[in-house]
Amino acid sequence: MNDRSDVRIAFINQKGGVGKTTLTLNCAVGWARLGFRVLMVDLDPQAHLTLSLGDSLTDASLERIENSTIEAALRREKPLMECIFEVPAEAVSLVPSHIDLSGAEGELSQELGRELLLRDALDTLDDSFDLVLLDCPPSLGLLSLNALAAADEVVVPVQAEYLALQGMAQLMKVITLVQQRLHPGLKWNAVVPTMVDPRTRLSREVVEELRRHFPDQLTRTQIPSRVKVAEAPSFGLSIFGHDPTGPAAGEIEDLCQELIERLSLSIPEPDTAI
Repeated sequence: MNDRSDVRIAFINQKGGVGKTTLTLNCAVGWARLGFRVLMVDLDPQAHLTLSLGDSLTDASLERIENSTIEAALRREKPLMECIFEVPAEAVSLVPSHIDLSGAEGELSQELGRELLLRDALDTLDDSFDLVLLDCPPSLGLLSLNALAAADEVVVPVQAEYLALQGMAQLMKVITLVQQRLHPGLKWNAVVPTMVDPRTRLSREVVEELRRHFPDQLTRTQIPSRVKVAEAPSFGLSIFGHDPTGPAAGEIEDLCQELIERLSLSIPEPDTAI
């Protein structure tokens, strides 16, 4: 056991388009609304999490971002603390990403202890955060391995369609290898069905298949496809900033509460909540 105060959660699935980044952002803001101090780390070279918050960052932050991304921290060019940007509109913080990270991944693979670069960077943080959410790229390369080696918990969003099931066996194998060789304390307690349409037979069958294979990890809360959720990033907002009274915000609130139980998170004292 370590003596740090934060809990690190990797949102991971090697298949793209499953709602991973959207879930990371909305859970981050949902937990912030409950009083958690939340830092998000964008580990995807596509930088979709960073782009989703572009309109919510201050002008001063936007001017600094390109030279203060997660790549600079992984290369040890800057301390991670200097790569953290506040998102005042959502009461969360962000370590941004940039397309250059895709080229850096190959170079970092030559580093000694390459799987632990992110863990080392996160270990330099002070106690400013309760939760650190790691938004992984849609692959099982070095960046995802770094996330798994640094995380305490794994959350796997799975789109409710047949092809989304196909990569689960490989992902589970990688998680198990990381537990065996790099990080015995890594826990995996949550598989979240996303883009669910309960009206269709396909969605129902995929959820049942997930329940059969992952009975202990499958969340009760399912996340349907919602137009408002898809719209929110174009405004640089989470669902809570874009449509706080709509059904999607309620579904994310339910998921946040369930994940608090599943991940054994300690809820902040009431007087710190928003």
